[in-house]
Amino acid sequence: MAIKLLSWNVNGIRACQRQGFLNWFENQNSDVVCLQEIKAHPEQLDPELVNPKKYHSYWYPAEKRGYSGLAIYAKKEPHEVVYGMGVKAFDQEGRVLTLRFKSFSLINTYFPNSQRDHARLPFKLKFCKDIHKFILKERERTDTVVVCGDFNIAHKEIDLKNPRANKDNAGFLPKERDWMSQFLDSGFVDTFRHFDQGPDNYTWWSYRPGIRERNIGWRLDYFVTDRDSIGRLKSANHQPHVYGSDHCPLSLELKS
Repeated sequence: MAIKLLSWNVNGIRACQRQGFLNWFENQNSDVVCLQEIKAHPEQLDPELVNPKKYHSYWYPAEKRGYSGLAIYAKKEPHEVVYGMGVKAFDQEGRVLTLRFKSFSLINTYFPNSQRDHARLPFKLKFCKDIHKFILKERERTDTVVVCGDFNIAHKEIDLKNPRANKDNAGFLPKERDWMSQFLDSGFVDTFRHFDQGPDNYTWWSYRPGIRERNIGWRLDYFVTDRDSIGRLKSANHQPHVYGSDHCPLSLELKS
C-alpha cells in the first residue's frame, strides 16, 4: 500500500473553494492534504471546509487576518501536532505546521516572499536558516521526514521559464538558491526531480492573461524527504491542469 500526500498553495482557501476546491479534494481521496496561504481563520469558513468527513483537520492561521497560514487534513490522527517552530516572528505568520505519525513526520511550510525590492530577503534567509535546523532536529526523531509546501524559491535555471530575465528577482536570487542547494546537500532529496529531470515543469504562474496557458511558470512548490528514505518514494507529480489558485497542487506517494 502507498501513502498519498498532497500539497497546494491555495492563495486564499475561500477563493479556492469558490472555484471547486471541495470537488477536487473529494476526488483525490488522499491520506493527507497540506495547504498553504489559506488567508483565513477557521471561524470564517464553512463547516464542510473546516472539518471534512473522514478527515482530522489542523489549522494554523496567521495572527494577521487574510494573510499567510497553513492547514492540514489527515485521514489518520497523528500522535502529535507541533504548531510553529518556536520563533515568534515566523510563528505569528503561521508558517510551519508539523504532524508526527508512526512511520514519518510531515512538515507543512510556507516560506516568506523576499518581495520585489528584496526588502524581506533578510527575514526570508533567517527563516531558511531556522527551518533547516528545525528539519534536522525532526529528522533525528523519526525514520522518515517529509517537508512540503511553497518554498518561494526556483532552485535551478530549469525551474523557471525565463531564468536570465529573472536573475535579480525574488525567488531566484543567488542567496535563496544557494540556501536550497545547501539544504538538499545536507541529506535531503527534491522528490520531483528524483523522478523527472525534464524542463517545463512548473507549479506557479502569474495571473496575467495567457501566462499559464503558455506555461510561462516557476517551480516554487516542493516535496522534500531525507535521502535515507529514497527507497520509500513511489511517485511525485504536479497537477498543472487543476485551477483555483496561481499555484497548482503537487503529490507524493510513499511506500507504507
